[in-house]
Amino acid sequence: MNYQLNNRSIGVSFPGTDYAQVEVWAPLVKHVALKIYGQPAAIPLKKEVLGYWRLTTDQLNPGDLYTFLLDGRQDYPDPVSLCQPRGVHGPSEAIDTASFAWSDQNWVNPPLHQYLLYELHTGTFTSEGTFQALESKLDYLKAMGINAIEIMPVAQFSGSRNWGYDGVYTYAVQNSYGGARGLQHLINACHEKGIAVVLDVVYNHFGPEGNYQSKFGPYLTDKYCTPWGKAVNFDDAWCDGVRRFVIENALMWFRDFHVDALRLDAVHAIKDFSPVHILEELRGAVDQLMDVTGRRHYVLVESDLNDPRYIKSRAASGYGMDAQWMDEFHHALRVAIGEEKKGYYADFEGVTHLAKAYQDGYVYDGQFSPVRQKLFGLKAEHNPGEQFIVFSQNHDQVGNRKLGERSSALYSFEALKLMAGAVLVSPYIPLLFMGEEWAETNPFLYFVSHSEPDLVEAVRQGRKEEFAAFHSGEEVPDPQSEETFDQAKLPWNRLAEEPHKTMLRYYQTLIALRQQLPALAQLDRRQLTAVANEEMNTLVLHRWHGDQHVLCLMNFSKNPQTLQVPAVGEDPLPWQKLLDSADACWQPGTQGQPHSAPDSVVNAESIRLQPESFILYAQHHDQSRFHLPDPISPRLYLS
Repeated sequence: MNYQLNNRSIGVSFPGTDYAQVEVWAPLVKHVALKIYGQPAAIPLKKEVLGYWRLTTDQLNPGDLYTFLLDGRQDYPDPVSLCQPRGVHGPSEAIDTASFAWSDQNWVNPPLHQYLLYELHTGTFTSEGTFQALESKLDYLKAMGINAIEIMPVAQFSGSRNWGYDGVYTYAVQNSYGGARGLQHLINACHEKGIAVVLDVVYNHFGPEGNYQSKFGPYLTDKYCTPWGKAVNFDDAWCDGVRRFVIENALMWFRDFHVDALRLDAVHAIKDFSPVHILEELRGAVDQLMDVTGRRHYVLVESDLNDPRYIKSRAASGYGMDAQWMDEFHHALRVAIGEEKKGYYADFEGVTHLAKAYQDGYVYDGQFSPVRQKLFGLKAEHNPGEQFIVFSQNHDQVGNRKLGERSSALYSFEALKLMAGAVLVSPYIPLLFMGEEWAETNPFLYFVSHSEPDLVEAVRQGRKEEFAAFHSGEEVPDPQSEETFDQAKLPWNRLAEEPHKTMLRYYQTLIALRQQLPALAQLDRRQLTAVANEEMNTLVLHRWHGDQHVLCLMNFSKNPQTLQVPAVGEDPLPWQKLLDSADACWQPGTQGQPHSAPDSVVNAESIRLQPESFILYAQHHDQSRFHLPDPISPRLYLS
């Protein structure tokens, strides 16, 4: 299929100064007309090939409200609307996204292996919950060392409170966040600060309220069953229009909004047995766009299939995705730190599986999975470290707990520092979840703001049933309640309080070490060893690049443990300590002096690790060239 690479070609666009181009896909409808608010008569569209209807008119202008009248009976918003100022049930607004004045011509998207991701939710990242308010925090993120933000979905959803995965207008930017113009302004500002933007998009289902796509055409099929009901129609009758709908959307974010990467939600729920999978076709279209624009764009995916086909290149018979989220690293890390082995954690063995994740990417790459009760996964031997994204928490792992507890509500302060170290020394792309860096304690719960009473009640009951087996005594927080939403907002005043100030400085130091030490910055999975001791619950990670070696010692137990420094080569050069989470400087408000490790050790020397601690040593490291960024001043970012 040929795609329009230079400009928008479906929906409403303004290619000239005095006319609008209108195109809508409605293959099973007999008559389509454009209804412009304030005008007495609807304007008929002309039916053309493959189920598309088109119109060129000088009667529709930017700012006009409009709907499509189908078969002369009922009118509906545009399924590829760019703006829904009155919400999901209201008319669409014609806007011209091509008129934004960009100033990021010199922006260069960093190589993927340099990404340090920060996942955030626009509505709860600030008290205002807008793109404009988010802009005011960019200097904070930059000072911390973040160079890429991942924004949870912004496609128009019902009301003003939602995670974003209930979006029903895939092309429209949520009006309560600031709409299309607000998002463009934010991305332009990010690029001026040297920050890349990853946008989370949902192509595996449509939200439940305000979903009028089926009125226009077969966007869904009952050929497959998904957790959300009917599957998006990628390979059934009339699927070509749906495939174009998705790919044109991806191209729009890259071309018209200057998004640097897309994160595709739950691609394992995309059902497609076409000769060319929709993801492979999308990759090909994005490659063509890059050839035209000269800009680099990445496509990242969430997948729980442990199938390297998703991240293999198209030349190697893969789908060509650039990287994937790696939940198994998270699961192994959490079991190592003490998470109860229930649910999806039941498959994991703590430090043993964490060591395997460091070395092999996938924990399950052909072994028997007790939870799934089958052999699961394939090896990802030839996939570089930059193709995996790891984390100690994210919106899913926090928000899908009954009470939405962040790690800070579950584990000790020492354990939080240990988990941060485990993620940031990995040979993979690290991702932080907003507020993690200062040990935020507010929960991040699932929230919605639907207007249909039956749907609201169905969501409430669904959450209760999901946690019915957990007899904890607490009620499941009401997703519809504004209080549930307000609890998720980050209280930025905590930046000025302990122990949050210390945790933020610890993260800032870890990030600086990762970015400045070649042995950590280069994501070479081949130059790495990971040795676990299940009995002591410890792990020794050794990474190197050139002649520089880094040694990461981790004690996940609640007792001191003695480890022997492994021998590395014949060079007698001692190991120099760069960071010890048990040092007094990382211990706000503790009683007594912690017993930190020696500043210098040699091969085969024994070291006593404090409970739940993390130590980083290096060889062949010029400390004079390493510099810590200035500590973040809380008063600049309080709100």
